[in-house]
Amino acid sequence: MIGTISAWLWWDRLWLPGNLTWADLEDEEGLVYARASHLYATVPFALVFLVVRYLFERLIAAPLAASIGITENPRYKVEHNAVLDHYFSTKSKHPRQADIDGLCKKCSYSNRQVERWFRRRRNQDRPGVLKKFREASWRLVFYLVAFVGGIIALYDKPWFHNLREMWNGYPRQSMLESQYCYYIVEMSFYLSLVLRITFDVKRKDFKEQIVHHWATLTLLAFSWCGNYIRVGTLVMLIHDSSDILLESAKIFNYAKWKRTCNGIFVVFAAVFIGTRLIIFPFWIIHCTWVYPPDYYPPFFGYYFFNLMLVILLMLHIFWAYLILRMVKMFVFGSLTKDERSDNEEDEETSVTEDNDGHVKVTNGCGAGGGANHH
Repeated sequence: MIGTISAWLWWDRLWLPGNLTWADLEDEEGLVYARASHLYATVPFALVFLVVRYLFERLIAAPLAASIGITENPRYKVEHNAVLDHYFSTKSKHPRQADIDGLCKKCSYSNRQVERWFRRRRNQDRPGVLKKFREASWRLVFYLVAFVGGIIALYDKPWFHNLREMWNGYPRQSMLESQYCYYIVEMSFYLSLVLRITFDVKRKDFKEQIVHHWATLTLLAFSWCGNYIRVGTLVMLIHDSSDILLESAKIFNYAKWKRTCNGIFVVFAAVFIGTRLIIFPFWIIHCTWVYPPDYYPPFFGYYFFNLMLVILLMLHIFWAYLILRMVKMFVFGSLTKDERSDNEEDEETSVTEDNDGHVKVTNGCGAGGGANHH
């Protein structure tokens, strides 16, 4: 059974052009080809990343945050109430007015006390600014190191300057040591993000982040096994370039350096649009979609690889929409929130919706949702 599944999974026609088999990609003197077994190294390296991240956040990021005045805002801890806690855990974190009335009768609280209890309980689950700062600092360091490493690994390669060179001799393209290191480091990092995602700050695009991480890992793994390594390295480099600026903007925002944060964010928006909505589709995807048929007949791997690139492009468009909304607020008002994250609700003033869906501001009544930039 396992042998049959393996035979179908590694069927030559799925991974290679029609005139080639895996036997054509056997290592020879001076030629080393990518193997799926090489990727096993990502698992222990992902665990190493988790350990290094833990030490970095506590030994470097936390003291750095303290040195620039980043502290946690005081949190109100709710008193234990079995009735309200059960409702909060099993039914809803945002009870309707009818449910609030029923809860008031069960626990002998006033409407205001019940609403305040839920508001404070929600705030207890929201991550503080220190946690966000530590996470952003870790990602910034990684993206910066990975981007610099990617430039060093690629700047002297012919396909970095001429995209048609990506397909010269494909798939008989020997793996370079720099490519191996670049892939293992990047895939291990994204795998570590997947392993930590339930413990990290959850934002409104939590589901999109999960799709992005798995799509990235699938794309990188498939590109490795199918020897699309040259394309994969360029895709990683493009993604890391804008991520550096995003994490930088977050860090300065947490430090309340608003002008610096806003300036970096505008540059980030321009780089994001330029790399992920212009270079990525019109250079990279064009290169993977238009050029290969000039060298070999299209096959399953060709279509699957391009499908994964298009999925990433759709996610880029989604995030570009959120970014442009923030830029609009920055230009026409003030950049006061990130469309991706939830904020901490104010103790005295909140936003609620009436039964008709109209938004209204109340004093100490109801619980609203908002968003602030991180």
